[in-house]
Amino acid sequence: MVIISESKKRKLLSIASVQRKSTHFRYALTYVVITFVVLLLLNIYISTTTQKVFRNSKESALLEKCQLASTEIAGLDILNFYTVSQAVSDMVVLSDMHMVVTNQSGMEIYNSEKMESTGSYALFPEIAQSLQGYNVFSWNYNNGTMKSCAAVPIYSYGTLIGCAYMMEFDNEQGALIKSLQVNTLLITVILEVLVILYSVFFSATFTARLRKIMTSMRTIREGDYSQKVSLGGNDELTVLGNEFNILAERLNTSEQKRHQFVSDASHELKTPLASIKLLTDSILQNDMDLDTVREFVADIGNEAERLNRMSQKLLSLTKIESQTNGEYEIVHIAPTIEKVMRMLTAIAKESQITIQTNFSQDSPILIVEDDLYQIIFNLMENGIKYNTPGGKLTVDLYRIEDDAVVEFTDTGVGIPEDALSHIFERFYRVDKARSRKSGGSGLGLSIVRNLVERNRGEIHVESSVGKGTIFTLRFPVFDTEEEA
Repeated sequence: MVIISESKKRKLLSIASVQRKSTHFRYALTYVVITFVVLLLLNIYISTTTQKVFRNSKESALLEKCQLASTEIAGLDILNFYTVSQAVSDMVVLSDMHMVVTNQSGMEIYNSEKMESTGSYALFPEIAQSLQGYNVFSWNYNNGTMKSCAAVPIYSYGTLIGCAYMMEFDNEQGALIKSLQVNTLLITVILEVLVILYSVFFSATFTARLRKIMTSMRTIREGDYSQKVSLGGNDELTVLGNEFNILAERLNTSEQKRHQFVSDASHELKTPLASIKLLTDSILQNDMDLDTVREFVADIGNEAERLNRMSQKLLSLTKIESQTNGEYEIVHIAPTIEKVMRMLTAIAKESQITIQTNFSQDSPILIVEDDLYQIIFNLMENGIKYNTPGGKLTVDLYRIEDDAVVEFTDTGVGIPEDALSHIFERFYRVDKARSRKSGGSGLGLSIVRNLVERNRGEIHVESSVGKGTIFTLRFPVFDTEEEA
């Protein structure tokens, strides 16, 4: 495990803290500003709409009263203070109104706040507009007081003879508007406070979870691949955290495999090098006859050849893992099996192994032809090397639905159950002494697995100690339509 120094830890935490504060502040400020603008607009809308509703209601009622008064006054024979006062007093709906009646020149005939006509002119803008033949209404609200004014022209037989003007102060409805505005503002403030608290909480929670991922990423960057993130929840950050953990696990596994590979390669290379050194020292330090020297040199050659085979397989494995795809071809499997069998016939006879093939159905597959040859060669060679004298290697080729299947069955000593899950690992050998004796490096099956997976195939193994081993290859069939 890689140990991170305290200074690096403090540096990582410091960077994470600065970024957390910055992100935290930005998120909180964004939420607060957005909600503040929305609530402010909502508050203005409610206040404006409320005042508009009250204004429309008051306009309708006040103009209706003015029109009623105009109709009554238009029917009077004589238009003076006493006749108008009598007509107004007969209309109960006008009893609480401030009312002014003027002639066509704007001179007051009747003013509900005066006991008699003074002959003064009513200088209200509403009256001036009404004397031009218009129904006029004005409305004003200020701090709980609602003021409404209306003026309607008075016509007698189609002739404008004056206007009726009314003004009303409504403190009750004004107080209601003020109450609605105060309550709306109070609700807005409460909501904004709640939004601020929620924004701070949410952004703090979000950035804290994000900070865990960022801190873990920096820790991994420093070389500690065992770092894991636990976020909880079921949102996108949780998915991100889970993906991060999977990536970290793969990196950790790759790092462990790399260390194991270096260790195993060093160990495997050390043995033949030590043997070569021992043999050369023996030749140099001892007086030997020529036959003994030749025997020692032959042993040195064998060890050098072993090193060469191991190096070649390591290079092949590295090349396979670094390459993406080769040139795929449509290949039938049976001819390749027969070609490999001819190449291994001499080794099989020397080991007293019988090779038998059963081709029930040969199917074309899309594969790199050299890869197929190497896969079959390695599996058949292993079936010969690790078989028992007088044993048998059977190669069966058949088809299951859309897969071409090849089985390599030998009558060897078999593989222990606890070793089956490791046989495709680099340098793994079930019987190391026997493997070295037969020239095995523990890389063949690892190469086979990489080649099979690179060509979209599958490989499985079954084995029983004392009975033998079965390797099964499966490749998707590439059927081609026959031209008519």
